Amino acid sequence: MSRLFGIKRKSGTMQKLHVRALNLRFLDFVVLFLTVSITAFCTVKIYSKNESDLQIVITGKKGIWVYPINQTVQTDIPGPLGLTTVTLKDGKARVISSPCANQTCITSGPVQRKGQWAACLPNAVFVRVESADAKHGEHKELDAVAW
Repeated sequence: MSRLFGIKRKSGTMQKLHVRALNLRFLDFVVLFLTVSITAFCTVKIYSKNESDLQIVITGKKGIWVYPINQTVQTDIPGPLGLTTVTLKDGKARVISSPCANQTCITSGPVQRKGQWAACLPNAVFVRVESADAKHGEHKELDAVAW
């Protein structure tokens, strides 16, 4: 077993053996280059943020409101408890007022990236960011819950 680690015992002393240099061939470099290139491409593709194809979808008891993410709007969404006010500004959407008791939707902060959401559950208002090509209610991508 000591030979596996490059160590040779000789009369009670430890002596390191010379480690052989790796003999990499041309195709080894090609495979290494392709692996690094594919990993970099996938990382950029997954984590790149393209704001032009994102939209804010607000769902309430009385309908669905859809706005481009770069639009500036303040809208009132009716719910069972009253009106929930949602504002869109600078590529962010946030709930600024709601008639619910706990106000968790207001303190949750703005949503701006694809997949983020905020909800006022007592008033049945749901704000989410999704791609512009997605059909409402139909998700093309898998997430941790659906998978």
